[in-house]
Amino acid sequence: MLGSTHGTLTTDSRPARVVACGERPTPAVHSVAGPPGASDLDVSGRPLHADVPDLDKFFRPESVAVIGASDAEGRPNTGITKQLIAWAERVGARLHPVHPTRESVFGIPCAPSVADLPEPVDLAVLLVGNPLPVIEELAESKVKFAVAFASGFAETGEEGALAQTRLTAAVERSGIRLLGPNTNLNAFEKFRDDLDGPAIALITQSGHQGRPVFAMQEIGVRLSHWAPTGNEADLETSDFLSYFAEQPEVGAIACYIEGLKDGRSFLLAADRAAQRGVPVVAVKVGRTEAGAKMAASHTGKLTGADDVVDAAMRQFGVIRVDGLDELQDVSALLARARKPQADGVVVYSISGGTGAHFSDLATEAGLELPTLSEAKQDELHEWIPSYLNVANPVDNGGHPVGDWRGRKIIDAILADPSVGVLICPITGPFPPMSDKLAQDLVDAAEQTDKLICVVWGSPVGTEEAYRTTLLGSSRVATFRTFSNCITAVRAYLDHHKFTDGYRSPFEEAPRTPSPSFRKAQALMRPGQQLSEHAAKQLLRAYGIRVPREQLVTSAAAAVRAAGLVGYPVVMKASGAQLAHKTELGLVKVGLTSASQVRDAYRELTDIARYEGIKLDGILVCQMVEKGVEMVVGVTHDSLFGPTVTVGLGGVLVEVLRDAAVAVPPFTEDHARAMLSQLRGAALLDGVRGGPPVDVDALVEVVLRVQRMALELGDELAELDINPLMVLPRGQGAVALDALAVCR
Repeated sequence: MLGSTHGTLTTDSRPARVVACGERPTPAVHSVAGPPGASDLDVSGRPLHADVPDLDKFFRPESVAVIGASDAEGRPNTGITKQLIAWAERVGARLHPVHPTRESVFGIPCAPSVADLPEPVDLAVLLVGNPLPVIEELAESKVKFAVAFASGFAETGEEGALAQTRLTAAVERSGIRLLGPNTNLNAFEKFRDDLDGPAIALITQSGHQGRPVFAMQEIGVRLSHWAPTGNEADLETSDFLSYFAEQPEVGAIACYIEGLKDGRSFLLAADRAAQRGVPVVAVKVGRTEAGAKMAASHTGKLTGADDVVDAAMRQFGVIRVDGLDELQDVSALLARARKPQADGVVVYSISGGTGAHFSDLATEAGLELPTLSEAKQDELHEWIPSYLNVANPVDNGGHPVGDWRGRKIIDAILADPSVGVLICPITGPFPPMSDKLAQDLVDAAEQTDKLICVVWGSPVGTEEAYRTTLLGSSRVATFRTFSNCITAVRAYLDHHKFTDGYRSPFEEAPRTPSPSFRKAQALMRPGQQLSEHAAKQLLRAYGIRVPREQLVTSAAAAVRAAGLVGYPVVMKASGAQLAHKTELGLVKVGLTSASQVRDAYRELTDIARYEGIKLDGILVCQMVEKGVEMVVGVTHDSLFGPTVTVGLGGVLVEVLRDAAVAVPPFTEDHARAMLSQLRGAALLDGVRGGPPVDVDALVEVVLRVQRMALELGDELAELDINPLMVLPRGQGAVALDALAVCR
């Protein structure tokens, strides 16, 4: 699975020059979908497929109106109007200035109002302070798209948020699709049209943060689109993500995201990209409290709990990176590199120290560095002195790269079927060796389908071998730091592994409520926390095993219940709003006689009376031992809705905080992957002579809890099964305690 990547190790980082690949097949044409049918909704009534807006007329309109156009010297609108005129000419669109007091703008006849436009227009660009009244005019003229640059909306606070709400409502009534407000001219930039190969499509909520990606064109990396989404009163990141995933020229989508307007829409769009095999690389700010506050003040969006955001992106194959340099390098590599033929990475260098250092970092990041076979090592030693290590990393000692042997070594490594990627870190220029090595790598890249990466470590960056030889190649991926190279290669291998076996969880999501749902609904108490007894009834409704137990209201009944349950027993107070029983002394464990049960009953009821806690009774429970304590639960995220968490339970849940989270729907494979993410996953396999536990039963509980989250999401605020005792293999799992809070 794909996860967040390591931060950069140096400050001098430049984008990669990467290998080319063929474009994807032309997809079927999609347009804005109508209201979804019943089969397009999950059990909670939420959509299961992303609508793909037909944005062709936005990016390549036939006619454009510029409302508020100007050619007056010194006016901000004048520069914008000039840029739009040049852009319209490039895309072949007819441009119509609109201004109430001008007959022409830059020699182009000017219409006094929207109603006076000489033809229907596909796109209206609003150079006005208040776009709201203009939207209503555009609706009557049946304009398809509009762009609003004006600020002063949700990014400014409560009053601005109310103004944006009014604007959104007007757009919804109009049928127009709006980009903005608080956006910019990035969509109308001049893109180079002399570059070949798959392109990067760029989505940013802060225009300036996309500049480094846009600048990659200067070193030959093609860009096709730029969507500056601004405040997203209407069109949002998800709309462009879905659209770009369908464009045959797009090889990867790079995103700078400050906040998501709607978590579900984003996941549906990411799911579409994953099904199409289109990589999505994203910087998502808001990892820290300070970052989250800044993001909210800039865009007026919900940031969401960062661990949920991280898990949701990983779940749907979005590659989250931390820096803009990583966004450059990772998206460039994924856009243009061919599908890997093997996962093995070989590190090849002219310095043993460099190779060892890089190999340590690559191995720590999870890259597979296979030991080359004895036969392959013998072959390499035909050109490399026998005292040098060629097992991987491969150290050539320097001198062989200066003559005919250099190319022989590279070709021999690439011929190994276990090798999918060759990485050559060149720590610094050392001509003529480094010049010859760079040329041999470029020449070899022209003859192979395997990925060749070079890390050019010189801080200067003006060397001929770098500027001309490496950056002049469309088949070699060139990086400036070890960190970015490792991050990009890891993302490249992980992405293809992820998409090769990808099954959309939305396709498997339940469409109709289960019989369990009807049973569970009768147990829900809106706005209340359920007692442990009632919460366990909720679990039983969904087929989750709980201990043998009885709820009693007298000491005599407790003794009878203990005899039926079987000694030893556990006794616990049960009552609504009672969350932390252990801290209050309301749990008694290991009771083995009737007298102990009577005493425990009296003590528990006395404590509850003293603490002013209202009970519905005392639970007499089967005592379950000899397993691994886990926690499985449901919480409600403000951005994504219900989420499911699994982790180490019991007292460890608050001490270690070792948990994995997922956003429903997810597959059984993903539930198992969640367990593998836990730091304490080895406990499930058995440690210190202990038996392995019933992982299948644990996964089944996670999936049943997911079903609860999907079906009761609007009614269940929180569910906490802790501990869930996972017994030895073949013996199942038992929910020993449960807490449920109704919405």
